[in-house]
Amino acid sequence: MAKKVQFLAGLFLVCMCVLMLQIVQTRILSVISFYHLAFFAISMAMFGMTAGSLIVYFNPRFFAPERLFANMVWITAAFAVVVVLSTTMLISTVVIDPARGFLLAVLLWSKVIVALVPPYLFAGMAVSLALTRSPWPVGLVYGADLAGAAFGCLGALVLMSTLDGVSTMLMIAAIGAVASCTFAPAGRDYVKNTLPLWFGILQRPRLLAIVFALAALGNAALQPNGLHLTVAKGQIEDVGNFDYVGWNSYSRIVAEKISRNYPMMWGGSSKAQYEKIDQRYMNIDGDAGTAMYRFSGQIGEVAFLKNDVTNLAYYIRNHGRSAVIGVGGGRDLLAAYAFGFRDVTGVELNSIFVDLLTRRFRDFNHLADLPGVRFEVDEARSWFASAGRNRGFDLLQMSMVDTWAATGAGAFSLSENGLYTVEGWRKFLSSLAPTGVFTVSRWYSPKDVDETGRLLSLAKATLLDVGVQDPSRHLVLAAFDNLSTLIVSRAPFSRNDLARLRDVTAQMGFSILVGPDAPEASEVLQQIMAAPDVAALQALAAKFHLDVSPPTDDRPFFFNQLRITDPASMLRAMQADSGVIKGNLGATIVLLIIIALSFVLVVLTIALPALPSVRRVSRRLIGAGTIYFLLIGFGFMFVEIGVIQRLSIFLGHPVYGLAVGLFAVILSTGVGSLISDRLPLSSPRRLMLWSGALAFYLGALPFWLPPFVGIFEASPIVIRAAAAVLMVAPLGLLMGFGFPTGMALVNALDTRPTPWFWSINGAAGVLAAGIAVAVNIAFSISTCIWLSAICYLLVGAVALALARESPTARSAVAVSIQSFARPSQGHID
Repeated sequence: MAKKVQFLAGLFLVCMCVLMLQIVQTRILSVISFYHLAFFAISMAMFGMTAGSLIVYFNPRFFAPERLFANMVWITAAFAVVVVLSTTMLISTVVIDPARGFLLAVLLWSKVIVALVPPYLFAGMAVSLALTRSPWPVGLVYGADLAGAAFGCLGALVLMSTLDGVSTMLMIAAIGAVASCTFAPAGRDYVKNTLPLWFGILQRPRLLAIVFALAALGNAALQPNGLHLTVAKGQIEDVGNFDYVGWNSYSRIVAEKISRNYPMMWGGSSKAQYEKIDQRYMNIDGDAGTAMYRFSGQIGEVAFLKNDVTNLAYYIRNHGRSAVIGVGGGRDLLAAYAFGFRDVTGVELNSIFVDLLTRRFRDFNHLADLPGVRFEVDEARSWFASAGRNRGFDLLQMSMVDTWAATGAGAFSLSENGLYTVEGWRKFLSSLAPTGVFTVSRWYSPKDVDETGRLLSLAKATLLDVGVQDPSRHLVLAAFDNLSTLIVSRAPFSRNDLARLRDVTAQMGFSILVGPDAPEASEVLQQIMAAPDVAALQALAAKFHLDVSPPTDDRPFFFNQLRITDPASMLRAMQADSGVIKGNLGATIVLLIIIALSFVLVVLTIALPALPSVRRVSRRLIGAGTIYFLLIGFGFMFVEIGVIQRLSIFLGHPVYGLAVGLFAVILSTGVGSLISDRLPLSSPRRLMLWSGALAFYLGALPFWLPPFVGIFEASPIVIRAAAAVLMVAPLGLLMGFGFPTGMALVNALDTRPTPWFWSINGAAGVLAAGIAVAVNIAFSISTCIWLSAICYLLVGAVALALARESPTARSAVAVSIQSFARPSQGHID
């Protein structure tokens, strides 16, 4: 009994570590490179787990059942050690834009793969051994596996809210060593007597656990001077200039030491005079900058903010209630106060910024001491859908709420996506007073009106959506240098408003690009304003070879304007010297590099080693089986990536979407796999019912999901997460039947090609992750989900063909999960 408890506890911890590792690696990669790498971590985890399982499959003598505990000891200890080695590689990793050297970019991304994969290789070996060699019921073992993986999704959020990213990785290694300790009592003798001497460190998991845990805690205490990321966004980190570094589950905030210089402004008028002030420069994930000014409480100290184009709207609305989305260093809240507002609410997703302003740096900046200033730590859409719904704000400001990482990477998966969609802006406009205004500032390129055009398109589509007949009377777009500010009024602008804006822009040297009484400054802006409806706005993307269509929750990639299906758009990006579309091209090339490298990896290390297993096997079986496992691999990953991207909008951040999405998918799919052992698809009728039900659910999902999430959008994050799990659970239960049913069907005909089908399924999952991201960007999240529905519908037809190959196949569908090493149809637990 004690041995069983130790075994299950060890397995629980290993699987928990695997999911925590994946989520933390995604967070670290977001600092080193860009946010679109969430799918890359998923892909590499699947690759490593599949390869590890195949190692076990092809070495049955070494991994004999009687050596189970002994092998689990050294494998889990090796996992812990390799996590530390992987961490040291990651913190010194540099990635570059392919435009600066394509071959070098390929080499550097290959290094990232080498850093990411090894821990999953050992984890795949451990989990495969547990499922195929343990003497206990497979349902019990698989339950411990799933429970650990599910808790790992949540554990990652807890650890990242407590420790910095590097220390979190070290703590995961410590937990992996603890897992090895649980296997040690029963496996110690074999390890001592049979393993090479250089494996000696793997015989001391308790020592490893203590050393790694102390290293994690000590490194956290030494921050920012301990082990840290040496490179962020291609730039060497100047840690000597850091005064504070704070991590949480979705960001890394760096506050630099106080410097005296001219105030950091987004679009400060060149006609104004500025004096040097004390300020702290801060950045998010290595690149997105903001500033905190020294402020003693005398509002005159920040009067210079009146000269910034981002604050233009305050000249026509400066009394009543105001709100700011994205507090950052507090500059926008100070601007609201400087112009006259005395009821100012800052809504900030990142609690670190609020902590800096209200506690850590309160003596430096006394914004929090001003009467009428309040902070709300919440995701903006959720807060304005609930607490802010009926506030009646006279001005709502959202200035430069992005990360430059987003703009450069093409925003494949970002927290800001939900703030730049028609559905999001509808919430913001509904929170305004009858004459209130919503002002948004973004980057502007006079030579290529790209991001500004999409911003205007989004505003017009939102106004049309809320029933405004003539949006042109509600929009003013001004610019200065490389920044534009859009003002959206709930009511038509008055003559006094327009006159005031004309006077201020002339005085400050700003220019009006769009306005009720001003001609549009470019052909793109002119045609956007002339578009009669949303369909016409969407059609402009093809005309200009630039995606200026209004983003929606179904296609929320505001920052990606490259049309990857349009050769002229690709050519335009190649010819661009700078700007959003140039960054989009770089991110797209990186995506293609990753897909290509993944393909080479799965061919060389998964497919080719498994190829001998198909010799002297029926071509018909190989053909049908290969199609089956390709389809469930692609179908599963299309669902998983699509659901994670959609949940990122609903839950407010990609990390929440990743953690909750994986938790729900892993748990429900695992339960489905277990149910398939007790309720097999043992007849053609059951096979078609299963395939049809899954395809129908997936096909209908994009239609009922928006109203479903709308019901819970105003709820706290815990309720929204529960709703997300409820939405995913039926999908997971049905998808869980796919892999064990397929294995039962092919094994009933011939067991020899099992490794081949297993590798095909893993390879499909690895490649499908990147392809799913591309589909989401080029078309929509719904398209990705509908493609998965087609995959599962075809799976049913192929399953019928396999079942008819042998009269024994139907009764053999009830084969135990224990007959194959790892149900890897996208399970990365």
